[in-house]
Amino acid sequence: MKIGVIGLGNMAGAMIGGLLAKGYAKPEDIYGSDANAKMAKKRAEEFGIHIAKDNKETAAVADYLILAVKPQFAAGVIDEIRDAAKEGQVVISIMAGKSIAWIMDKFGRDIKLVRCMPNTAALVGEAITALSPSEKVGKEELDTVKGILESFGRAEVVPEHLMDSVVGVSGSAPAYVFMFIEAMADAAVEGGMPRQQAYTFAAQAVLGSAKLMLETGKHPGELKDMVCSPAGTTIAAVRVLEERGLRGAVIDAVDAAIQRSKEL
Repeated sequence: MKIGVIGLGNMAGAMIGGLLAKGYAKPEDIYGSDANAKMAKKRAEEFGIHIAKDNKETAAVADYLILAVKPQFAAGVIDEIRDAAKEGQVVISIMAGKSIAWIMDKFGRDIKLVRCMPNTAALVGEAITALSPSEKVGKEELDTVKGILESFGRAEVVPEHLMDSVVGVSGSAPAYVFMFIEAMADAAVEGGMPRQQAYTFAAQAVLGSAKLMLETGKHPGELKDMVCSPAGTTIAAVRVLEERGLRGAVIDAVDAAIQRSKEL
């Protein structure tokens, strides 16, 4: 199985790294291309993959072709590769805001296409990626795409109409979490803790809490109640968060991301 990657930026680098680390592909099975020659050289040195002379070559050789370019360059790249694309290949798009219908229209034919939305946690192998297949994608092909995506985190199949919600709840979510971590660390620094240590404690608390919920399957409200002892420190903090409207602010923020995604 040959995997082609057009666009070799951070997300593509995370995907390639995951594929190789999990043994899902070998360096000689991966072909990549990028308009930035320095980036292409960097990925070749980092992973030992083939660097194609152009996007057409990448498209021509790949059984599974990953489009990892920025949305504003999507039309130009598809126009360049649509006649060179290998017959029967599966195209995997991680381009934000570009629907299956839009991509199909640019290719000018009914291709096998899986639209995906990962997040930046792919860089450490902990992404959550949503994927939506077009009608021509078979079960075995979809399983292969899911395996590719699971090489750098979790992956879930969702109907395409939920992709904007995925952007709000996971695609943009690392920024919300980083702000939360930074705010907690600021408070710890005010309390006398050294800055770097405060970041470590705050980040590990978030990581551990998320892992606890995922591995136990418990409702987040139940887990919150487990931490809130009567007349304790945690319930005092929770009261302040409720008074300041944490839930409403988060809901409004996620909704804003969803609405902006729909406008792209």
